[in-house]
Amino acid sequence: MSLSRVLMCDSSDAHIVELRENGGERVFPITIGRTEVLAIERRLMGHEPPRPQTHELFAATLDALGYELDKILINDLRDHTFFARLHLRPQGGGEIVDIDARPSDAIALGVSTEAPIYVSEAVLDEVCGAE
Repeated sequence: MSLSRVLMCDSSDAHIVELRENGGERVFPITIGRTEVLAIERRLMGHEPPRPQTHELFAATLDALGYELDKILINDLRDHTFFARLHLRPQGGGEIVDIDARPSDAIALGVSTEAPIYVSEAVLDEVCGAE
């Protein structure tokens, strides 16, 4: 999946990121909060904050501990809420560490590292309809 659009709404705290299937037709939105949309937009624009924000802090912590973000997996949808997993790879090789995350935080973290975004077929079928 690719991050295809980021939509900010000035009159609401509900903002949207749109994911598009690479090499396919399926597209779907995820509603996210203001903090996450600003972090994503800032990273897409290449703006570095003067001090680390939450997502920069987490990225720096991962690096200091010897991990890199291998991929983001949006793996579930329950009660209109998306769920995601961060797959962290030790920099020297080894077992992948799997961490629960909100998709908005995962995407904000992944934008600067260009980590690939995957969405399970079950989630795609539910939000886009089975083909």
